[in-house]
Amino acid sequence: MTNLRKELDKCKHPNSRKTKALGKKARRQNNKHKVRLGHAIKSNIMGEKLTWFLGQIAEDRTTPLTPQEFEDLIALYMQRFDEELAQINLKQSIGKHRANQHAARKDVITITLEKERNEYKSGGMELVNLCDPLKLKMLRDWDGSALSVQHLKLDLVSYNMLERLKKPEEKLTSTKADEQMETA
Repeated sequence: MTNLRKELDKCKHPNSRKTKALGKKARRQNNKHKVRLGHAIKSNIMGEKLTWFLGQIAEDRTTPLTPQEFEDLIALYMQRFDEELAQINLKQSIGKHRANQHAARKDVITITLEKERNEYKSGGMELVNLCDPLKLKMLRDWDGSALSVQHLKLDLVSYNMLERLKKPEEKLTSTKADEQMETA
């Protein structure tokens, strides 16, 4: 970038072909940098999400989560900002000059939560399927860096998917109960 600035300074006329070519090259480098930055931000956000889920699972647990446990964990994830929102509402209710204090943070939280709820209820949130033993092991072995998030196999986890996974589990429990009744 510094070489481009030096070359632009050497150019005599602002409308010359050389000046335009250097400007185009500078814009192209800037756009490449923005794209790289966007990928890094997405990896960091995904890394924070996966770290939260990994922290909520017991360290000694080796069996995968049941669909009901996974659904409860996602519900807990959706409630992670409740305390902060309560604090913001409390600060806004005290005094007439503080009505807009922390409004930007509150807006960011509400937009994020609404987006995540819509993703979960419709298409699915991008997460590691913790009901799958292999993917749970991969998450356990993950080093926690944002760079290695790309090596994890992520699925779209939705409410409908978890409901579909619950149905075979319910059939298994009902058949086991029937077998126990027959043997008794």
